[in-house]
Amino acid sequence: MTATRVPVSPPLPDVERSARIPSGFLAGGRSAGLKRSGRPDLALVVTTDGPAAAAAVFTPNRFAAAPVRLSREVLAASGGWVRAVVSTSGCANAATGPDGDADQRRVGELVAATLGISGEQVLHFSTGIIGTRLPLDRVAAGLEAIAPEIAASDAGLEAAASALRTTDTTTKVATATVELPAQKPSGAPGEAALGDTASSDAGATVSVRVTGIAKGVGMIHPNMATMLSLLLTDATADPALLASILRPAAARTWNQLSVDGDTSTNDTVFLLASGAAGGALVIAGTPAASALAAAVEAVARDLARQQAADGEGATCLLTCQVTGAADDADARAVARAVISSSLVKAAAHGKDPNWGRIAGAAGNARVAIATVLEAAGFSPDDAAARAGTQAALDPDRLRIWIAGHLVFDGPVGGPQSFDREAARAALDAPEIVIELELGLGNGVGEAFGCDLTETYVRENSEYTT
Repeated sequence: MTATRVPVSPPLPDVERSARIPSGFLAGGRSAGLKRSGRPDLALVVTTDGPAAAAAVFTPNRFAAAPVRLSREVLAASGGWVRAVVSTSGCANAATGPDGDADQRRVGELVAATLGISGEQVLHFSTGIIGTRLPLDRVAAGLEAIAPEIAASDAGLEAAASALRTTDTTTKVATATVELPAQKPSGAPGEAALGDTASSDAGATVSVRVTGIAKGVGMIHPNMATMLSLLLTDATADPALLASILRPAAARTWNQLSVDGDTSTNDTVFLLASGAAGGALVIAGTPAASALAAAVEAVARDLARQQAADGEGATCLLTCQVTGAADDADARAVARAVISSSLVKAAAHGKDPNWGRIAGAAGNARVAIATVLEAAGFSPDDAAARAGTQAALDPDRLRIWIAGHLVFDGPVGGPQSFDREAARAALDAPEIVIELELGLGNGVGEAFGCDLTETYVRENSEYTT
């Protein structure tokens, strides 16, 4: 019996691993001396024609950093309409008390003064060492230097992506393109149905970009946002629609990402829509909304895979695909449990097809927290009832494949004879795929991680030095 590929519903558009800046944005990145290494550490993304609609997901960590708390305030005060995103790398500005909050607010004021906008229209990223203060003099000088450099160019967005990095070894970018209905002339018949492609099949369309940049290769574990990422689109949408797209996409992608089992104090994902492509307003529940959501999820998924592959010390991407679960929540729980297991990760590093570790991890799987379940579509009551419960699994129905080798088949007795040396050879690859068929229903899910290596321990034992 061959393994079953996890179906993706709805089908996701192709993704190009490049920075293709959507219209309506300027971007740039440079070194401001925040990192001792001298590498780029300040990024700025700005809208070109008024505020952009915005939505976000944030870390649930009770030690949430100053930029997280301030960005929440900005979105609440502005109603989800912003002009800029600023990122400082090298200092997390977490666990810095009232002084850290004042520092972060001052960063917003500096950005506002530089750009001639309101500080209540600036969103914030910070990443780096916890417990250190932002060097505001360097931030101020860096903003003064970067302001004339930001550009509506792919190179500008690539520079911003590079400036997000800390221990990342690669710059993480992804772009998808989707056709959406064009803006109809003012007062045109059917204007109330803007965004409904079913009512305008014969009408004009516009190409809309969704582009993402991200950082994060350590201190990553599933729990809403699990690193820093900025998604930009030139689609026309309001903040409520963006939130309805971003939250479930994050639940199925970034919430399915784990490098080391630690959730950061600074995790944040922003989604901004400029409306500059000239498309019609995308309305919830329409085919246009589904198409935009698919593009956002495609970019999020690809960025999550890039982050897992670049996990600190990693030598391979570890992917777990689960089919046949009682429901999708259970499938995602099992996939998360497998890629989060230190024993599975160590076996992947040693190229050891040890299916017992996979089975043990799957049997311990627990459903996500309530906020994640709500983001994935559960009602608040159902999410509260399911949160943290053990995922359904029957060993007599379970099948496990490692790198295409069937190693456990519950319906025919369990452990299978297989060519161990061939399996070990198959594990010596850039990506190791583990597949589980639970035999309990139609639920599907996937998760992404990496192997656990000596280099990870060495990097993190020396991180602050």
